[in-house]
Amino acid sequence: MSTARYLSLKEVGERIGTSNPAARGYHLPEPDALIGTTRGWLPETIDAWNATRPGRGAGGGRPRKNRNQADSPTA
Repeated sequence: MSTARYLSLKEVGERIGTSNPAARGYHLPEPDALIGTTRGWLPETIDAWNATRPGRGAGGGRPRKNRNQADSPTA
């Protein structure tokens, strides 16, 4: 029998590339485990959530401005 390994909030931040996801206003998914007030997530839960966040390759996010059009004169 193997023990499940859950990610701490700090490890979640490291996985998604931020120092403190809770302080930055990320709406994290529901934790997979709760021990007292400590939350834990399975790596696959965070990976699936991160892949569907806006601006993360799921078709969301703000479109980039085309620099060629912005720099060209309109005359």
